[in-house]
Amino acid sequence: MSAPFQTRADVPLPALVADRPHGTACGCPLHVRRRLGGALIGGGALAALGLGAQPAAAQGADPEMAAECKRSGLAKAVPAEQLEQAAGQQYRSMLQQASSQRALGPQDHPQVQRLRYIADRIVPLTYACNDRARNWRWEVNLIGSQDLNAFCMPGGKIAFYFGILERLQLTDHEVAMIMGHEVAHALLEHARERLGKTALTRGAIEIGAALFGISGAGRMLADLGGQLLTLRFSRDDESEADALGLVLSAKAGYDPRAGVTLWQKMMAANKGAPPQWLSTHPSGDTRIADIEARLPRVQPMYERAPRPPRSFSPPERRNGGNGTAPTR
Repeated sequence: MSAPFQTRADVPLPALVADRPHGTACGCPLHVRRRLGGALIGGGALAALGLGAQPAAAQGADPEMAAECKRSGLAKAVPAEQLEQAAGQQYRSMLQQASSQRALGPQDHPQVQRLRYIADRIVPLTYACNDRARNWRWEVNLIGSQDLNAFCMPGGKIAFYFGILERLQLTDHEVAMIMGHEVAHALLEHARERLGKTALTRGAIEIGAALFGISGAGRMLADLGGQLLTLRFSRDDESEADALGLVLSAKAGYDPRAGVTLWQKMMAANKGAPPQWLSTHPSGDTRIADIEARLPRVQPMYERAPRPPRSFSPPERRNGGNGTAPTR
């Protein structure tokens, strides 16, 4: 039986989760992100599907963000409401599992406060990119894992893993680069688009029959749910999220040049291989060059943006930064 959940800010998160072997099919919170399951295809037929990029339609859209906010019409194949509801359920399940393993950062933990402060500066900017973001119940949480990982689920459900903050000793600017990137995936509805592409490959008629309860629905949805266990964003998705993420973080008052130092740290930590959270990204010099090419556009946005009144420090490295916490 696990020990009672602790909420003290001085308890380092890595001490709250036991090291144990696990795989991508296990039930631990470290892999639940990929388990959106068949519930993500909740209902609605493939109707009025528009192909190609769709312009940003947010009320009061920021013209400086319009180019980065275009979304694929393929996302229309999957109802946004059902996707966001299912993602919220999976997010709550992840938090419950993390809490039961004493691996969920308490509200008074300094790194939780740091993440939520940065999110408070980025989230208001999202409304000018995607109107749905105005009604999302945004959440930001910290998971006690040494993985280099972070994500934002559909509907604004953000999580960072402690390892990416501690092992890389991220500055606030670098944290904002990661958060902006992950939030951009949600704003651009990349998960919805990927599922829409899956629906198209399976055939609109069969999907429509399944969603309306005609014979074979259970098998169809189960098959699609199985594919979601390995759902990954494409390189185009990642590039789009990079571009919008830089804009969001710059307008929030965080220096986009931190994207370069962030990737230098990531590549050093992974010995040249992309980290888990960006496994489909171009790596190394190509990635840094792409960011540098975008800086002339976004740097003026940063220069005009108000600076954050508060700044935070990364978590202290423990045991020489080898990813483990001292025994208590």
